[in-house]
Amino acid sequence: MSERLEHFVSSAAFDPVEVEKLTPEQEQYYLASQWQMMWWRFKGHRLAVIAGLVLLLSYASILISEVIAPYALHSRHTDYIYAPPQSVHLFHEGDFVGPFVYPLSYKLNFQTLKREYTEDTSTVRPLRFFCSGDGYEFWGLFDASFHLVCPDEQGTLFLMGTDRLGRDMLSRLIYGARISLTVGLLGITISFVLGITIGGMAGYFGGWVDSSVQRVIEILKSLPELPLWMALSAALPANWSPILIYLGITIILGLLDWPGLARAVRSKLLALREEDYAVAARLMGSSPTHIISRHLLPNFMSHLIASATLSVPSMILGETALSFLGLGLRPPITSWGVLLSEAQNIEAVALYPWLMVPMLPVVIVVLAFNFLGDGLRDAADPYD
Repeated sequence: MSERLEHFVSSAAFDPVEVEKLTPEQEQYYLASQWQMMWWRFKGHRLAVIAGLVLLLSYASILISEVIAPYALHSRHTDYIYAPPQSVHLFHEGDFVGPFVYPLSYKLNFQTLKREYTEDTSTVRPLRFFCSGDGYEFWGLFDASFHLVCPDEQGTLFLMGTDRLGRDMLSRLIYGARISLTVGLLGITISFVLGITIGGMAGYFGGWVDSSVQRVIEILKSLPELPLWMALSAALPANWSPILIYLGITIILGLLDWPGLARAVRSKLLALREEDYAVAARLMGSSPTHIISRHLLPNFMSHLIASATLSVPSMILGETALSFLGLGLRPPITSWGVLLSEAQNIEAVALYPWLMVPMLPVVIVVLAFNFLGDGLRDAADPYD
């Protein structure tokens, strides 16, 4: 037989208030707002947090592109055409020197007509930090020459090689981020305004308004996306200034991306408009605009934010594809798609593979937006 355990009963007086008293952590949880709970859930999604930090640093860098880039945007080095990437070293012949590069020298191969570069390992060219280099006009406001890192006064610094005109690929990549990253934000702004407005009207009013909007969406969805982008981009006048071309591409991307969001908003409003608080607001005389903006949209605003983060990558890929095909942004505007357009032939891929480097930030940013969108969607889902 198993030994019986003695049963202890507390002799203290029962206090229901003390039993039901919440701990500080429980009280903080029950009194938290929807946004606070979303933030706590989002912090638990480690991959989404890392993606958010990557995007934050990427967008912060476009504010100081001129400072981060080693060279000015249009600086040319005619003696270093198609120069390969230079490696940064710390030790020279066993002695610690600090960050430096070896100078490049080349000879022309008359059989392949290719410049063959070699490093002169007998000479050290130390890097300079917080230095004065190529001059630039900071945001078009004032002239400056301050850089985060500069090459030696007698040397070069091509961490990602140079192009056919001897321009530093890393500097052009940093400048191109300013265009490629902002085109997504401007495009998604246009898309959201149209999607929320048109989808909100279809979901709230229903009837012939809903039917008309659905037919327009079905027509737009039935058109092949990339050929339609190409056709509209090709229709832009060739004599437009670079800034007008940029705005035109942004508007085109925004105008073609709203149907998916409009359908999501419409389906949500069809369900929410019959809720008691929406009916009460309508009976009290509130206008449809007030009911939609103050009562209906806030109920799934978190989902709209997650949708935005998942839509921005399509904008960036759209601009990159159009510019790569020569139908989007054109020089002298510099974007990742424009940079990739120089690597359209097999010669560039085989002989100068560093011209494909602009593909890497596109992949990184698109993945970061997708991971961030997944984290926001999970954080906004109250049933997860």
